[in-house]
Amino acid sequence: MNNYQGALQKPINSGFNAKSTTEEVIKGIDLEGKIAIVTGGNSGIGLETVKTLSKAGATVIVPARDIEKAKRNLVGIPNVELEELDLANPDSINAFAEKFLESARPLHLLINNAGIMWVPLRRDNRGFESQLAINYLAHFQLTAKLWSALKKANGARVVNVSSGGHQFSDFNFEDPNFLNREYETLLGYGQSKTAVNLFSMELDNRAKEFNVRSYALCPGAVGETELGREAPLDLFQKLGYVDSEGNLLPEVKASLKTIPQGAATTVWCATSPLLNDLGGVYCENVDVALLSSDVSIIGGIKAYSLDETNAKRLWSLSEEMTGITFELN
Repeated sequence: MNNYQGALQKPINSGFNAKSTTEEVIKGIDLEGKIAIVTGGNSGIGLETVKTLSKAGATVIVPARDIEKAKRNLVGIPNVELEELDLANPDSINAFAEKFLESARPLHLLINNAGIMWVPLRRDNRGFESQLAINYLAHFQLTAKLWSALKKANGARVVNVSSGGHQFSDFNFEDPNFLNREYETLLGYGQSKTAVNLFSMELDNRAKEFNVRSYALCPGAVGETELGREAPLDLFQKLGYVDSEGNLLPEVKASLKTIPQGAATTVWCATSPLLNDLGGVYCENVDVALLSSDVSIIGGIKAYSLDETNAKRLWSLSEEMTGITFELN
């Protein structure tokens, strides 16, 4: 069964909740002999994900653009391999994937965690808007290039970190790169995360016959990550997050998750035996999320993010934009 139109989109009573941490989620799970790749694995929830998988016995490959920074952040974590990767550069993605494939190892977990938000309008060298390029197209390309290693694992999972911010925007097929409409950073972000959700669902439907499952997830609002590093102060003030001095309002601070709570859903999607026969779903707060038709309510997944026609259309457009044919065979 597939999750088109949200057919499988309902909580499964995981036993966890919004306050659950990575340590609670990984308890009793042995990843000895498993190989994982975590993009964005040297900071924030990506780094917490790497620590947790490593502690459970996995070998974790962390691709990074800034190798020196990554080295500093990964000090003392066992079973970690550091590799160079710039998600804004398609050639760099190909080179990273080719190097991994040359090792002839299976890939049990691909965690597409890296992302950008709150950025001004930028384009990559193909002319693609940067949030769409990095949050979605880069991971589409990476997954396609690593497909043979995922298939070889005979029980792999692809975990795509999305966001409740997908509710800012459906995918705009007419003008995905803001060539003919005014750029708004949150519309760009929302569109990129809706793309992640549609891709996760479509990938699962195509990949499950090869024993590869796919998931999208919302980590929740997490404090102390680098995601807001480029956001102008007035934007956070307008959203009611900070006071005139730029200090986080107490009620906002109290609602934020810690990094181990923010990474818990990623780790759960990557490792939970409860998901062995279930894929293509969007998760939050360490469970499968509810399908939510009310766009004024934050939480759950919006129906347009699970639309079958759009998922198939996006797959074709992604192949066209990246110049890659992602055929699963």
